[in-house]
Amino acid sequence: MKILKLRFKNINSLEGEWLIDFTDSSYASEGIFAITGPTGAGKTTILDAVTMGLYAATPRLGKITGNFNEVMSRKTGECFSEVTFEANSSVYIVNFSQHRSKKRSGGKLQPPRHEISHKNGKIIETGLSKVPNVVMEKTGMDFERFTRSILLAQGGFAAFLHASSGERAPILEEITGTEIYSEISIKAHDKKKENFQILEKMEAEISGISLFEEDEEKELKEDLINIKKDENKL
Repeated sequence: MKILKLRFKNINSLEGEWLIDFTDSSYASEGIFAITGPTGAGKTTILDAVTMGLYAATPRLGKITGNFNEVMSRKTGECFSEVTFEANSSVYIVNFSQHRSKKRSGGKLQPPRHEISHKNGKIIETGLSKVPNVVMEKTGMDFERFTRSILLAQGGFAAFLHASSGERAPILEEITGTEIYSEISIKAHDKKKENFQILEKMEAEISGISLFEEDEEKELKEDLINIKKDENKL
């Protein structure tokens, strides 16, 4: 999975509409970048916008519903998050939006909308209970696995360092997308074991073969010549 664009409006401390285009040359040319800033600048809000767009939930506040939305900026009447991502050579757009009655800050919270579509605009699925399942199907990650994969970015580095190697390995695999190498390692080990058994069998067969001494070989060759002479006479 690769996030291409993030567009959002009125989430936490970041009021107004924002766009982060990760396909821009300033991101693509460097290959790696960091989200930095003082406390309250909106670093975690960007991560909230991503998970809200994909799963209609955030790590800090959980699921967003028609009766509960603490992510929408104070004194605003609407919010949305739109994530464009690539998975398995296809591009998808996921959009989550919610507003208050008449889009007034004091209005009653209205039911949220959640949908996923192809890049060309064709809708794949709608609904809070269905869209996250489609995202999981396309990316291979549900909300829990996705949020665990950004654990380091969320300040859990100390906990990660103190975790056991067995606990760290799965997280690293999810961060780097290298689960396949574990499978390759297991298959390589099984193949090595199989070939080693074949080798042991061949060595046992070879050990049962005895070689003639030079004199014995010479004598046998002479016997063979004499037998052929006798054969020709007969």
